[in-house]
Order: sequence, then C-alpha cells, then structure tokens
Amino acid sequence: MPKFRKKPVEIEALLWTGENHRDMFNFLGGKDEDPIRADGQNFYMDHGLVKGGLMIKTLEGEHVANIGDYIICDVEGEFYPCKPHVFEQTYEAV
Repeated sequence: MPKFRKKPVEIEALLWTGENHRDMFNFLGGKDEDPIRADGQNFYMDHGLVKGGLMIKTLEGEHVANIGDYIICDVEGEFYPCKPHVFEQTYEAV
C-alpha cells in the first residue's frame, strides 16, 4: 500500500483554557478594541452544551471545543478544534 507524509505547513493555534476569553476572541477574528461577544463569524458560546461553551463554526458544521483543546487556524484560514494528544503528535513549535 502506498504511504504518504503530510506536507510541512505552518499553522496558528491557541490552547482553549476556558479562561483566555480575550485571546480566543481576538484569535477567532475579534479585535482588542471590540467588546467580547458570545458569538462571531467563526464561533459562538453555549455554556449549556459543553463546559467552557466554545463552539467553532467550520465548513463541515459546528464543532465542540472542550477546555484543553487547541483551536487551529489552517492554511485556508478556517478554524477548527484539535485534541491535545493529536495536536502534539502532529505539530511542533516553529
């Protein structure tokens, strides 16, 4: 069976701690001068659905971001959550 290797690409990512609301809001498209809102183009908060309440909007639908997940901005500019063990196996700091 043929094998393939993922091409090296640089991405931006931020760990969702459940307490870094300003950093996450800015990362997901907000600006420092904007008041933090519970929704935006790339996310919304739903504390009744999941602890930490962060839902990421993607082309494939909405994805739950649990506290401790990394939020990745890929090479196309799309955001999505990634479990820490997968992130650590896939990415390294540059």
